[in-house]
Parts: sequence; structure tokens; C-alpha cells
Amino acid sequence: MKEKDLLLKYLPSNSIEIVLNWIIEKNVHLKIAKKRNTKFGDYRPPIKNPNHRISINHDLNKYAFLITFVHELAHLVAWEKHGNKVSPHGIEWKTEYRHLMEVVLKEQVFPEEIHEVLKISIVNSKASSSSDLKLTRILKKYDLKQTGTSLEDIPENTLFKIENGKVFLKGNKRRTRYICKNIQTNKQYLFHPLTPIEVI
Repeated sequence: MKEKDLLLKYLPSNSIEIVLNWIIEKNVHLKIAKKRNTKFGDYRPPIKNPNHRISINHDLNKYAFLITFVHELAHLVAWEKHGNKVSPHGIEWKTEYRHLMEVVLKEQVFPEEIHEVLKISIVNSKASSSSDLKLTRILKKYDLKQTGTSLEDIPENTLFKIENGKVFLKGNKRRTRYICKNIQTNKQYLFHPLTPIEVI
């Protein structure tokens, strides 16, 4: 079956049946999207289209792809039950995400270290998996293309360059993110600790 072959490129093999059943049951149009720096996935309800639509970035490793799919599917289920009357990542979404992820966890799809972190993570899930630093660090280990240095690896007051070529000075940490100053504009921005950077 073509669908299975396609999914096998992006998902762990022992998750294919679960995901395919959900796609068929929920009438999902799954789109493999180009890399987006601001998000890993996206859900759109069937308002202007007949299908629920989920898009996921093509460059995620198989475990991150699966987690992102479950995240977006939880939006779908929450929308079916509540429409747009609830917060996108409120208690309704968290409940659906936990229930769906528990189905996947029962199948022992993930390596043990991801499995254990996910079990804890789904008790009170973050709006984005990248907000869960422990989970993100472990998932990065399974990326085919390793990104090298992350922002958290360098000391404060170090100049660094990001993917688009802009240069920043690393500042101190505010809660979970670092305040960094753009050298050209002097404006300050908050950066995720695991942002890939190049030291200057």
C-alpha cells in the first residue's frame, strides 16, 4: 500500500498501523511540509475544506514526527468535541493529547529514554514539544543531521550567528530562554536554549 510506504519514511515502523487508522478514521489530509522555523506542525479544521488537515515538517526525525502528529491530532479531537470554544492548548487539548499518546506508549514505539520522558511530559503537556527541554534534548540525539553547537553550550557575552546570518550577543537566562542582543539593531530577543548557532 502506497500510504504505508510513504509513512514508513517519516514514522517508526511499529507506529504505522496506529497512525494510518487514525488518518482513515478522522478523514485527515496529511501534508509533509517544508521546514518551518516557527513550528513543527499545524492543524486546520474542515471549515473551507472537506478534510481535517495536518501538516508536519519533513525534516523531523521519526520520533519527533510521531510526537508532532499526535500533538496535532489532539487539536483535531478537541476541535471535534468543542469547536473553537476552548483554548488551543488548554485542559481539553492536554486531555486528548495524553489519551492519544497513551495509546502509542502502550505499543513500545519509542526508545526507552524517550518513552520515560514522555510518560512524565504528558501529565501536563507544553504547548510545544520544543518547550519541554528535557524531551527536546533527547529527541535531538536521534536527528540524522546533527546541528552542532546550541546556544546553551556557550557562555554569556559570546557573539554568535544564527541560520539567517544575523549576529547576536548572548545575555542571561530569563526563565527558560536567553535574552540576546542583535548587534546590528541593539534590539533584544528571547532564544530557545537549543537554538543551533555558530560561534563568532
